[in-house]
Amino acid sequence: MSTIHGTTELGPATARRQVYSPLEAYWNAFQDWRKRQRLLTKLCDLSDRELMDIGITRGEIDYVASNRGIDPRGIRSAG
Repeated sequence: MSTIHGTTELGPATARRQVYSPLEAYWNAFQDWRKRQRLLTKLCDLSDRELMDIGITRGEIDYVASNRGIDPRGIRSAG
């Protein structure tokens, strides 16, 4: 016969359950679109010389604004 002294009660799990709603998806997409639009506007306001200084041409502005995580210089040098 054994006796257990000092039992421990388990608490709630530490990982929160992520609730993801369609409204949140639309809001995130809207926020991303706004960021792209702001970047596009800022890049269009630069002169050709300023664009050349950062390594893009006026024709690449749409691509750069849509693919912020990709370096267009790497794509040009690979081709």
